[in-house]
Amino acid sequence: MTRRTVRGLVPVLLAAAALTGCSSDADSGGDAKPERSAAPAAKTAAEGGTVGGPGSGCELPVTFGLAKDWKPKAVAIDPDSDFADLAEQGPVTLACEIDAKPAGQIGFLRVWRTKATTVTPREALKGFVGADENASGAAYKEVGGNGQPLTEVTYTVHSELMDEDRPAHAFALATPEGPVVVHLGGLDSDEHDEMLPAYELAKRSVRVG
Repeated sequence: MTRRTVRGLVPVLLAAAALTGCSSDADSGGDAKPERSAAPAAKTAAEGGTVGGPGSGCELPVTFGLAKDWKPKAVAIDPDSDFADLAEQGPVTLACEIDAKPAGQIGFLRVWRTKATTVTPREALKGFVGADENASGAAYKEVGGNGQPLTEVTYTVHSELMDEDRPAHAFALATPEGPVVVHLGGLDSDEHDEMLPAYELAKRSVRVG
C-alpha cells in the first residue's frame, strides 16, 4: 500500500485549499425523512475501479466507485510531525486522499474517519464543517446512497489563496468503526465543478465494508 506522511501532504493541502468548515446551516432536522439523492451532475464520471478494499490504495470501512484515472493514497499520520494537526478537522482524521491530477483536474476527494462510534454521521459532518472559519452557508440534508442513509452538506468556502468563494460538498455515513466523511474540495470553483461527477459517483456507489 502506498502511504505518505502528513508532512508530504501539507503543500497539497495549502495549494488546494481543501480543508473546510464552519456552518450556518439550513438544517432539515433529525426527524426529516431521507430524500432521494440530487440529480447527477451534467457530466458522468467513468468508473475506473473501487477504493476502500484491500489493495485499492486505501483500506477503509467503506468502499465506493473510483472515477477513471483518479489515484488514491492512504495518509499515514506521524503524531510527532509539526503538521499533524492539519490532518485533523473537528472530530475526524484524514485517512485517504484521491488525487484528480492524473485525470486532468486539480483537487482531491478526501476520506476522513472518526473512531467515536457514539457520534452520528450528521454530528461528524457538522463538526467537520464547523472546524474551519472560512466556510459559510452550510445546508444539510438526508439522502439515500446505494440503499443506505447518508447525510450530505453543501456550503461555500472563501479561498484566500484564489481570492474567491467556491462551493464544497461532503457526505457522511455510519460504519461499525465510526462515521466516515467523504469531502470534495478543489483549487477553485471551475475545478470543483469539473470534479463533481467523481463525487457523485462516490456518493451513489458507497457501501459499508
